[in-house]
Amino acid sequence: MFATFVESSCFMHFKLALPSNNMFLWLIFAAFVVCLLVRFSYLYQDAKHILTKLKTSRRVFQYMQRNYTILDHFLEAAETQPHKPLLLFKDDIFTYQDADRLSSKAARALLHSGLVRQGDTVALFMGNKPMFVWIWLALFKLGCSAALLNSNIRSKSLLHCFKCSGAKVLLVAQDLQSAVEEVLPEFQEQQVSILITGNTCTPAGVLSFTDKMSQMSSEPLAKDLRSHLTLQSPAVYVYTSGTTGLPKAALLTHSKLWGMTMILRSTGLTSNDVLYISLPLYHTSGLVGLAGAIETGITVALRTKFSSSHFWDDCRRYNVTVVQYIGEIMRFVCNTPKEPNERSHKVRLAIGNGIRANVWRDFLNRFGNIRIVELYGATEGNFFLMNDCGKIGAVGRASFLYRWCFPFALIKYDVDKGEPLRDSSGLCIQVPKGEPGLLVSEISARAPFLGYARDLQQTEKKKLHDVLKKGDVFFNTGDLMLIDQDGFIYFHDRVGDTFRWKGENVSTNEVADVLTQADCITEASVYGVEVPGNEGRVGMAAVALKGGQTFDCVGVFKHLESFLPAYARPRFIRVQSSLDVTVTFKMVKTKLVQEGFNPTTIKDPLYFLDVKEKTYIPFTIALFHAVTSGNIKI
Repeated sequence: MFATFVESSCFMHFKLALPSNNMFLWLIFAAFVVCLLVRFSYLYQDAKHILTKLKTSRRVFQYMQRNYTILDHFLEAAETQPHKPLLLFKDDIFTYQDADRLSSKAARALLHSGLVRQGDTVALFMGNKPMFVWIWLALFKLGCSAALLNSNIRSKSLLHCFKCSGAKVLLVAQDLQSAVEEVLPEFQEQQVSILITGNTCTPAGVLSFTDKMSQMSSEPLAKDLRSHLTLQSPAVYVYTSGTTGLPKAALLTHSKLWGMTMILRSTGLTSNDVLYISLPLYHTSGLVGLAGAIETGITVALRTKFSSSHFWDDCRRYNVTVVQYIGEIMRFVCNTPKEPNERSHKVRLAIGNGIRANVWRDFLNRFGNIRIVELYGATEGNFFLMNDCGKIGAVGRASFLYRWCFPFALIKYDVDKGEPLRDSSGLCIQVPKGEPGLLVSEISARAPFLGYARDLQQTEKKKLHDVLKKGDVFFNTGDLMLIDQDGFIYFHDRVGDTFRWKGENVSTNEVADVLTQADCITEASVYGVEVPGNEGRVGMAAVALKGGQTFDCVGVFKHLESFLPAYARPRFIRVQSSLDVTVTFKMVKTKLVQEGFNPTTIKDPLYFLDVKEKTYIPFTIALFHAVTSGNIKI
């Protein structure tokens, strides 16, 4: 009996030591997961990112079925949290209820003017101020779309951008009235109606909008005014130079605006955050920041224009927890003098694009443990990336999950010819890891490319056909990227006719066209050059002079000042006897870019833009050293 007991006990102990079948399967699964995480160390983040994007797509689809717009969401927020601040601007506080009432007054003023009807497109020429927000919401309440004009454009660019929108009404901020008056005869010739905001004397043919708005009721407007809208209706037109030609009006439908807006929520915004926006509201980043704040029901601290010296003071004053940036902003902030209280703030998250790796590190070292989420995307594009892993310098990850859900490719690109390389079968060639390639994304029902307003030619130029297989169509981002061995994607350079400077895309074709209209210049080739200590590329032009002419330093400056915003004016000008062209008469820029602006190696006359003296001056070796050492700021 004792033996039987011992035998039975040993057997029971052995049974207990062995896992059950279910336990055994769980152990195998756990070991498999561990192996996956070791082999694919970012699998969890990749899966989380994909799930977030799929949830966003699902929510937008549900909104489409309900025909539920951002305005509907705003009106609900104004009802459920009427006294919560929406905008903090200078010393003023505007609640969600205030925004609702003021936008209703603006909408009625537009209707009573007799100039705007439901469904129209209205152009808005205004910088960052509360009135921008009231009018933007007012247009939505009328079922209208808004064309958001860059407040820096002037003269021909202003006329061109307005014409692109198809609008017949232009709403202008008081501080931009003079820019409109410069081309008022042209606007009047086109029978454009102009409304000026602010208390000001208006010229003949121009109406004061603020006076009319103050007389209007703030009661809610009838929903019937926007009953014709669907989520496929135009919401806003945002201007971009893209990679070709003059500024173009990129169409954002209500559904696309929803999708872009939800990017902010996916970065980790909560209802208790305060978002600091110093980026222009007429740009996609600023607009999406505003719309994203409304979507999450948070408060926006709005600044008229970015100021590095006021950045942290504003953050402390308004208890900011989240900031938006572009790469230049972070660099400017890092270049400010050090202060003992620079870590005394509540900022926990920075969202944006274009921050360089060295600036990223400097920012964290100086200002504390702030989570930086780097984004990549184009206003008109059908594709975006988000680096939510905190990998310094990267814009996102090329995981197999992401490629499967949102197909894209990096293909070989001939910089001199300005076109992708193709194999013997006519298909594009994908680059290996570590090699720069042109980023293209597949156009499909899930990822449509909406194109540019009233510009079918430029819309088609952004499409690439027969990329990976016959019959496919991809969107050409115009950006060279590379993928490292861990699958992280890094921005490499821009291609085509555009480079980026001071947060703006500069079209070299547009600048060249303006240059050749100067009295002394017959040909011009414009490109960007790298200058130590500066983000992006600095504008430079090689020009050929008309026979018997000399370079008119003051005359060229005045000409460029009249036709180009400050960021687009070339800082360096190189005078050549003639410009090199290809057999198809395209400017050869590769050699010019490589040679840069060094007067010790360039024998051609070089000139430098002297902003203070409003002229171009000879670019000497002493000036070269001053610029490259940072003693002269560009």
